Amino acid sequence: MEFRDYYKTLGVERGATQAEIKSAYRKLARKHHPDVNPNNKDAETRFKQINEAYQVLSDAAKRKKYDELGADWERGTTEEEMRRRYGGAPPGAGGGAYDAGEPNGGGGFSDFFEQFFGGLGGGGFSTRGAGAPRGFPGYEFSEEPPRGNNIEAQVEVPLREAMRGAKMRISLNAEDRCTNCGGTGMVAREERRGKMRVVRSAEPCPVCHGRGTIPANRSLEVTIPPGVVDGTRMRLKGQGGKGPRPDLNGDLFLTVHLKPDRVFSVSGRDLRCDLPVWDYEAALGAEITVPTLDGRVSLRIPSESQTGRVMRLRGRGLPGRGKEAAGDLLYELKVLAPTDMTDEERNLMQEFANRRSSRTVPDPRADLMRE
Repeated sequence: MEFRDYYKTLGVERGATQAEIKSAYRKLARKHHPDVNPNNKDAETRFKQINEAYQVLSDAAKRKKYDELGADWERGTTEEEMRRRYGGAPPGAGGGAYDAGEPNGGGGFSDFFEQFFGGLGGGGFSTRGAGAPRGFPGYEFSEEPPRGNNIEAQVEVPLREAMRGAKMRISLNAEDRCTNCGGTGMVAREERRGKMRVVRSAEPCPVCHGRGTIPANRSLEVTIPPGVVDGTRMRLKGQGGKGPRPDLNGDLFLTVHLKPDRVFSVSGRDLRCDLPVWDYEAALGAEITVPTLDGRVSLRIPSESQTGRVMRLRGRGLPGRGKEAAGDLLYELKVLAPTDMTDEERNLMQEFANRRSSRTVPDPRADLMRE
């Protein structure tokens, strides 16, 4: 079969990153997918070529071999050795229980099958029967099967639950590995010729339509530890996309965001609260009751306090985790004028203002008047 430049097939440079290769593959696969191009043989052929190129370039070991050997990358051994390994025949034999291509020595695997099933120089099949790839009864890969996909998800946590810790149920939109094709996106077809099974072609998997994964929606209860801050990223091992075995499941990476709170704002582990006080409380000083995340406490307001003054309760913010110390709780004073005064209160306030004026107190707006 004619050698194909897989980089050219996907339209990427030879130094392309895995992310660039994956992005190019997805765009081309969507464009040439048989479901999008029904009864279009050219699109079907192109789709197969795209899948073939991606299967090689997305695998670090195969890509390295391809980059080093070029057109001969798949010729890891002689045809005789190939037949011995994959056909079960002894060295020098002319055939075997499983033919890798045309009968009577008429060629080996196509470029696609050589890379699709592990290449001639490594991996390949064993004859242990259990776990055989789709379309190849009695055979399986000897290399470790691929893991399930990792999943990124986000969850919003109320501030008080972030402080105490909580259990929350979240919904996940996962991409599980397709069990019909083993995650390859392709299903092999074979023919029987006497006692031999001959691989003839491979088609996009009818279950996952060539993607290798299938959508899966499920819910999961997660434990939010005490003291998480906004942006905390948690790894839940084995809770991602399903793999061929439970120990090969992908991981879930969960980013925690804190819900806005009616009373407190958050800065790292510190909490801030705008604290209204009456002008007479600020002027004379007062002991008042203030909220915290875990109840109410008394706070002493010094006399002659002004708007903007910050009162700090150390260690009353979000709790620390590991070597991180707990945050602080900061109250910023907002001095308010009295409202709904009675006539007596208004008269007292007027008398107070008159006495202040008679003393010629400084004008609080003097700085604004300077040129």
